[in-house]
Amino acid sequence: MPKRILQGVVTSNQNEQTVTVSVERRFKHPLLHKTFSKSKKYRAHDENNSFNVGDTVRIQECPPKSKTKRWEVIAE
Repeated sequence: MPKRILQGVVTSNQNEQTVTVSVERRFKHPLLHKTFSKSKKYRAHDENNSFNVGDTVRIQECPPKSKTKRWEVIAE
């Protein structure tokens, strides 16, 4: 099964080797036919602490690195 890849914006890099990435998805409501946007935050592994707040990054699924980290940043 292929690994999912998502794109989002780094919202926090306070923890060591971890960044919080906010991923926004847009969809059309099935009944109202209005476009909605929802965002979700993912904690991703950043090996070299190389990403800062505001950077656009791509994250990929990986085996669990810790209790909350199931994603890793793909170098851009």
